[in-house]
Amino acid sequence: MSLCQRALATSLTFNLHEFVARVGDRDVVVDCRVALLDDEHCLVLEFLDTERDRRMRREAELVAQQRLSRRIIRQLAHEVKNPLGGLRGAAQLLERQLPDAEQKAYTRVIIEEADRLAALVDGILRAGGAPRPEEINLHRIIEHVAQLIEAEKRATIEFVRDYDPSLPSVTVDRNQMIQAFLNVARNALQALGDRGRLIFRTRALTNFTVGGERHRLVLSAEVEDNGPGIPEELKETIFYPLVTGRPTGTGLGLTIAQDLVSRNGGLIEFTSEAGRTIFQIRLPVVNGGGH
Repeated sequence: MSLCQRALATSLTFNLHEFVARVGDRDVVVDCRVALLDDEHCLVLEFLDTERDRRMRREAELVAQQRLSRRIIRQLAHEVKNPLGGLRGAAQLLERQLPDAEQKAYTRVIIEEADRLAALVDGILRAGGAPRPEEINLHRIIEHVAQLIEAEKRATIEFVRDYDPSLPSVTVDRNQMIQAFLNVARNALQALGDRGRLIFRTRALTNFTVGGERHRLVLSAEVEDNGPGIPEELKETIFYPLVTGRPTGTGLGLTIAQDLVSRNGGLIEFTSEAGRTIFQIRLPVVNGGGH
């Protein structure tokens, strides 16, 4: 309203960028332009939907983050494995010089823990290997994760399934997608704490852009929670490694999930505010898919 008043008062044209307008049941981000017509008492209001441009810019940022995160993870893995090897070797040498079995038990703990951490690092590196794609219904993947979440969640957490039964199959690496969806779901579960609502949702999106490329059909597997939301200071870096809002978090779950989804041609996006956070795994359907 103030723009209209200023345009009438000054006969100038005014622009408002990224204005949030309510259309039906959703908010739409638009650019607004107000100009005076030849008739000094008439105004023209022009609204330009900028949502697609904003999404494409955000996608480009996420892709760049994912590439950087992949390099960081590999570097971290190598930096961790090198001292682990030295630690293990020193423990083995010490073990040979210790006189009794009770003392050797302590060096055995060091060796076993070094081996466990080395195996964990190897697992992180292998998780990002080349996909072994197969044609599969997305709900088989999500239901596998749902069973794991059912066993882990507290009784005070409400678990809701909201599936689109008409989804076509998609060609992805089953194990990689299970791990990616599980990482996202566990992240949401931890955000809820003792109570709240967790929703698994699937949808089909037509003529949708993923990674700067428009696809005729994209499947969206979503995880929604009604927790406190992602802190503003973490939103821009949430997919970077070692970024976490929890004191006990590793900051690797979402990074690995984004990497795995990316290797299968997709992308993870999110929206978050207090009381509603949604992570969306977008997977393009190649060659039309099948039912």
